Amino acid sequence: MQELPKVCVIGAGSSGITVCKSLQDKGIPYDCYEKGSDVGGNWRYKNDNGLSNIYKSLHINTHRDRMEYRDYPMPDWYADYPNHEPIQKYFVDYVEHFGLRKHIKFKNGVAKIEPQDDGTYLVTSEKGEKIFYDAVIVANGHHWSPRWPEPDFPGKFNGKIIHSHDYVDPEHPIQLVGKRVVVLGMGNSAMDISVELSRPGVAKKVFLSSRRGAWVIPNYLFGKPLDKQTELLPPGTPFWLKQFLFGTMLKIGVGKMEDFGLPKPDHKPGEAHPTISQDILVRLGRGDIKYKPVIQEYNGNKVKFSDGSEEEIDAIIYCTGYNVKFPFFKSEFISAPENHLPLFHRTFKPDLNNLFFVGLYQPLGAIMPLAEFQGKWLAEYLTGNYSLPTKPEMQKQIQEYEKRMKKRYVTSARHTMQVDYEDFLYYMQKELKAGKKRASKSLQTLPVPSKAKYKQSGKQSSSNGKSEPRKKSALAKV
Repeated sequence: MQELPKVCVIGAGSSGITVCKSLQDKGIPYDCYEKGSDVGGNWRYKNDNGLSNIYKSLHINTHRDRMEYRDYPMPDWYADYPNHEPIQKYFVDYVEHFGLRKHIKFKNGVAKIEPQDDGTYLVTSEKGEKIFYDAVIVANGHHWSPRWPEPDFPGKFNGKIIHSHDYVDPEHPIQLVGKRVVVLGMGNSAMDISVELSRPGVAKKVFLSSRRGAWVIPNYLFGKPLDKQTELLPPGTPFWLKQFLFGTMLKIGVGKMEDFGLPKPDHKPGEAHPTISQDILVRLGRGDIKYKPVIQEYNGNKVKFSDGSEEEIDAIIYCTGYNVKFPFFKSEFISAPENHLPLFHRTFKPDLNNLFFVGLYQPLGAIMPLAEFQGKWLAEYLTGNYSLPTKPEMQKQIQEYEKRMKKRYVTSARHTMQVDYEDFLYYMQKELKAGKKRASKSLQTLPVPSKAKYKQSGKQSSSNGKSEPRKKSALAKV
């Protein structure tokens, strides 16, 4: 019987923990490395991992039924869109229920990963451990390295500037109560923070500024959670039809963005990552928030906008997204310039048969069920029950996917990893089924052989499956 490969999982956030569950289900040996002292990643408020950070008022913007793992539904008594506290508890309960905690190395992130000549990886943890692994699954998230405007706006600003990643509440990390604030961006964080600061008794003035317009989508439309209504469309529905139906719903149920003082979007619905907010349009309509075009320059305490208007401002919050980074890899091995990393179904890198990525996408929906399926898929692959297509076929599919995305979406680093929830899941399921058929026609040998175990113990595997003393090698020195 073939020995299963040993796997390193990076990160115990919402993607990492469900991968661990799938590996455990198939008996695949693994270790999970987590910088913080508990699971949850970005959903853990005041996370001590030094990377994740969320604001105190954060709620999910995808319905709980769409966000939950299929193997572990959320409690029925959860609200449609709960805040971070029950979501974090849900992740903790998931780990406890499936007994995953014993395999997670807490307060011990991955410092360095070095590919070896024999295909294994030498993983060095932040505590100095050096362990060989046969495969690595990267689930370190992509909302932890703030992206700032490049180049920055000209001039000098005398007030305070922070990124939304650092924003906690109106008094932390900087005092915003009674202040005049510009929130730069048109994404979900910009909407949430603008709404919070515009409440009576909080900021003195709130200005929402951006380079372009956006379609603002409410959580509820016609009395029902809007994202739940998309389930009525079967996977594979042509995008033009989805766009027509969605655009019609917005036109009837919401109206024109210009009627609320926002600029007319320079794209049609569905051609940019959705901006979801139930409250922002009401706040704009009441005058609690005032829209301004993009910043043109700073002048001491004043900010000049591209329409020529000027305002005295005390603080600016950049809600300008994140950079995708893998600090444990050398950049020449793996990097994502402008957040671009071509992957087969956002999971497999065609050049490497033992390095995988989970949760590295921006879905029109929640990441969790998609990451859950990726974990199951990888477990089937590592146990020899699924075979990948040929490298040319994978590269062809990647090119076709990227061509479709470029044709559909506004050009932006934000849209290099965009996927449609239903379609992405459907085509992953379809590929898994096809790959199982390919595997059944072959000898079902493991695509990633077990070598790391013997390197760590100073032994090597023999042709008969038994271990023998390992010959001296520089690779064994750890």
